[in-house]
Amino acid sequence: MGLFACADITIKFLGGGYHPLQIIFFASLMTIPFLAGMAMADPAAASLRPVKPMPMAVRTASVVIGGMFGTYAFTALPLAQAYAIFFTMPILITLMSAVVLGEKIDLPRGLASVLGLVGVIVALDPGAATLQWGHAAALVGALFGAVNYVVIRMSGGVERSVVMLLYPIMAQMVVAALALPFVYLPMPMFDLGLTTMMAAVTFAGYLVVFAAYRRAPGIVVAPMQYSQIIWAAILGAILFDEVMTLRTAFGVALIILAGLVIVLRQDRAPLTAQPG
Repeated sequence: MGLFACADITIKFLGGGYHPLQIIFFASLMTIPFLAGMAMADPAAASLRPVKPMPMAVRTASVVIGGMFGTYAFTALPLAQAYAIFFTMPILITLMSAVVLGEKIDLPRGLASVLGLVGVIVALDPGAATLQWGHAAALVGALFGAVNYVVIRMSGGVERSVVMLLYPIMAQMVVAALALPFVYLPMPMFDLGLTTMMAAVTFAGYLVVFAAYRRAPGIVVAPMQYSQIIWAAILGAILFDEVMTLRTAFGVALIILAGLVIVLRQDRAPLTAQPG
């Protein structure tokens, strides 16, 4: 989660001078060598075709859309506000799972979902702050991020890590490349180095998260996502003079509490066969 927070910080820094699609293009481009190395090290990499093409296509589309909106949100919002919205993802996953996968929402998870929405309202304080396109972009990013995770659950986790990363990243690069001629600004070597660093830390972040889920139950790993708000508070204050207000901190705490309840209840539920 610390690695992902560093990538988000880099997006925010670069977002002051470049269009989000240009950032996505170069970050995706810089990820290709890491993917190539991973594929060559994988003994089963003779074929990079997905086991389940349709879920992979839906997941790829959701990652592309969520990535574009999420990148814009990080360039436009204070880090704490962006995270407050992105942390609603467990709530959205719960609601989508009920509709798509037929999972039951018990009373504790239902109340936790309401609590999480209250936390977002408290953290953003719409009565005192002006809502902007960045908030809407963060919500869209969280929504499609939730779609991504629901599709992963539907596919049963049968895809290899390199395949899970390859298609979304390639699709992001292609979509961003189509828009690049209209938004491109020359990048000095320092900024290109930052995009390389962002690609490296994001790639490493995915690898260690995959490793964590292979070595520990979700009930241990999933709550660690919320440690990103600690990194956001520290790095945002140091690099961007963004001081988290008490109201925002309280709202984030409500969102984290709601997410923990949802994760704990979900991982204790009996396992059932998933469609697809």
